[in-house]
Amino acid sequence: MASSDIQQRAAELGRVIHSHNHNYYVLQEPLISDDEFDALLKELCRLEAQYPELVRTDSPTQRVGGKASDKFQKVWHPAPILSLGNAYGVDEAQAWFERMTRLDDRVEKTGWVVEPKIDGLTVVLHYEDGMFVQGATRGDGEIGEDITSNLRTIRSLPLRIPAAATNISHPRHIVVRGEAYIPKQEFVTWNQRLATSGERTYVNPRNAASGALRQLDPNMTARCPLALLCYHVVETDGKILATQWGVLEYLRSMGFGVADISQRFNNLGDALAYCQSWADERFTLNYEVDGMVIKIDDLLIQNSLGVVGKDPRGALAFKFPSVEVTTNLIQIGVNVGRTGVLTPYAVLEPVKVGGVTVKQATLHNFGYIFDKDIRIGDRVLIKRAGEVIPYVIGPVLDRRTGRERRPDLPTSCPVCGKPIRQSEHEAAIYCMNSVCPAQLRRNLEHFVSRGALEIDGFGEKLASRFVELGLVEDVADIFSLTKEELSDLDGFGERKAHALVEAIHKARTCQLDRLIVALGIRGVGAVVASDLASRFKSLDALRKAKCDELETASGIGPNISQAIVDWFSKRNNQSVLRKLRQAGCWPQQGTSINPSSGRLAGKTFVITGTLKNWSRSQATAFIEKNGGRVTTSLSKKTNYLVVGDNPGSKQKKAQDLSIPEINEFALRTLGPD
Repeated sequence: MASSDIQQRAAELGRVIHSHNHNYYVLQEPLISDDEFDALLKELCRLEAQYPELVRTDSPTQRVGGKASDKFQKVWHPAPILSLGNAYGVDEAQAWFERMTRLDDRVEKTGWVVEPKIDGLTVVLHYEDGMFVQGATRGDGEIGEDITSNLRTIRSLPLRIPAAATNISHPRHIVVRGEAYIPKQEFVTWNQRLATSGERTYVNPRNAASGALRQLDPNMTARCPLALLCYHVVETDGKILATQWGVLEYLRSMGFGVADISQRFNNLGDALAYCQSWADERFTLNYEVDGMVIKIDDLLIQNSLGVVGKDPRGALAFKFPSVEVTTNLIQIGVNVGRTGVLTPYAVLEPVKVGGVTVKQATLHNFGYIFDKDIRIGDRVLIKRAGEVIPYVIGPVLDRRTGRERRPDLPTSCPVCGKPIRQSEHEAAIYCMNSVCPAQLRRNLEHFVSRGALEIDGFGEKLASRFVELGLVEDVADIFSLTKEELSDLDGFGERKAHALVEAIHKARTCQLDRLIVALGIRGVGAVVASDLASRFKSLDALRKAKCDELETASGIGPNISQAIVDWFSKRNNQSVLRKLRQAGCWPQQGTSINPSSGRLAGKTFVITGTLKNWSRSQATAFIEKNGGRVTTSLSKKTNYLVVGDNPGSKQKKAQDLSIPEINEFALRTLGPD
């Protein structure tokens, strides 16, 4: 019998874990790291194993986690959507293997499949007669939430299977399990766009994916760059699948995205070595992973081993070391963005995390600081994963000394000293001075950037210098710069000045969608700008459009339409437009490219790695606008692999399939003349 102290500890663990489950799954606001949560759950599992009388039906060990929200219709899963047991290192994985061999000696001779443990949101997809009919969250493992309309917005989710025209027949009924996630690079860009728009930002891609898929309005979900990878057939009346490797191949054949780094091994030793090899290489992936999943390949053996608690015996999560560390928060600084948004950041005592020395981390917005009660002088927990900007998770309360102090909300712009404003409907705080030097510098950087007017030789340093010297008072003033005044500047000679003036002159003939992007209107990126250019044909028509007219363009809702109207209504922006017209930078939309006859028509592309000057979504928009098609998986039908930095395993697979590789520059040359 357990003593009263042990009973109290088990009850307290259950309460704490339930609380953290609520914060993580319902509120999407975790207060502790994954490793800390796993330690609490592991302690409770050990107590319940030692004292079975402590096991209650409502114990966190008897459920997967995350109750269905009352905001959505509930969906009963056709079979339990189980969680996984964890192993922290080779020794624990070997102990798991030995337990299974004692239960079934066939385990010693079976093969193994290793897949990435993607840190996203588990979804369950139902198909009838080849059509996607329903999608749900995992919920508590038995009942999930119906998010069908939101899932339909994910481009990598096939609405019909097989997704490609093949001779493969689809099953009458199939239920598939997968992971919805946001690619890391797209997450950074999207989060920055949310901050610029004064909307809520997210602390990591996993919470962002969860929040997007649980929006009541599918149009809001559609704005999020969600992706999908699948790995399990929950139920089907179709082809009998005997192995996990066969499941992955079958899912690929049906058109579902499957993780390229999944591998099959003949013995557990090789499988564990492969898991260990990804501990450091995980940062090259474009999705967050916190480990690898090891599965018995033979499904008959895997299923015969059964389930312990809520974990299948035949699969295991091999967890990676944490990329979360603690350090001291020295000060809270404030950046001013190109739209005037004041964004706080943490100045940290330098600390290594994920192999990189971190001195600063994002704090998202001031509401986040006050909600988490983050104070100057705190010991804070920070996290960094791959290319994602480090962020502060929260304070380590046990390390407080009483000398920490709460930061003050700014009362004026830290750059120009002018008044600030916070709307009651927005999280962001704005500098109201439209000619604030910080805003002008950021606006000018954006105006001449690769994604906008793309002026060669005009970068961040020149933008800052021209603003400091008073050579420009708004972005349109660059068209008035002369070779003579530039030649007199330090570091400029006649040749360099001539080259820059020529590059600026050439930018006057830009396409309309490029100029719309360059204007820096909140929420208007490459895709929206392209839609606006196609719909309104000129800046004259666009600046006269009302909100209801703007919302007839694809992908534009009330927030973006209002931002566009507000931008054109401001006096200083009207001055910019007059100067642009006078400079001859006033493009008209010509005949748009017909996707069926564009230069990329009939071509299929896969993008891997981080592109230097385009986000993944911008490159995709360019390809699709010119008639091409972008997929996530390589096949013999892929025409080109677009390769950026840290391309990962797709590059090797493309070489094996003899698929031509091109870089970002070569992709641009394939487009319109």
